[in-house]
Amino acid sequence: MRIICATNRDLAAEVEKGTFRQNLYYRLMVFPIRLPPLRERREDIPLLADHFLRRYQAEYRCEVAGFSQETLDALANYQWPGNIRELENEVQRLVIQAEPGAWLEVADLSPRIRKVEGTLARISPKKGTLKEMMGQVERWLLAEALREHDGNKTRTAQTLGITREGLHKKLSKFGMN
Repeated sequence: MRIICATNRDLAAEVEKGTFRQNLYYRLMVFPIRLPPLRERREDIPLLADHFLRRYQAEYRCEVAGFSQETLDALANYQWPGNIRELENEVQRLVIQAEPGAWLEVADLSPRIRKVEGTLARISPKKGTLKEMMGQVERWLLAEALREHDGNKTRTAQTLGITREGLHKKLSKFGMN
């Protein structure tokens, strides 16, 4: 008999804490395989997305042209906290909503994925040192937060998780008073 199992926990640490049985741990650890999360193997994303696309095209009998390059780039740039299952769900949703023969475009992606892709494109920090580029991103985020709260600094600070005084210091630093 063979058992294949997966977990997102460090079982050795769980054994040390006494929350996982040591004898079961050693029975399962005959041949351990570590599969890194999807965000650590971005080169797999286009292959997996294509696999899921073919699977759901067949299941729903909906032929689409495929992914546009921009869509594949957006998928590759997303962090995938839900790992492969989240990618599979996203592709399934795309196929369900797709018009037959259409290309799957960035606009078709879920807002959480588009947000990552669109944010970097909108900021487009100019090349420089890391500190300079991070400053550009921080300035943009401050401006966006202020815009979302119609200039209300108290609500902006709360949303950003900083004090009102901290917000004023940052705004002063970037000449945004």
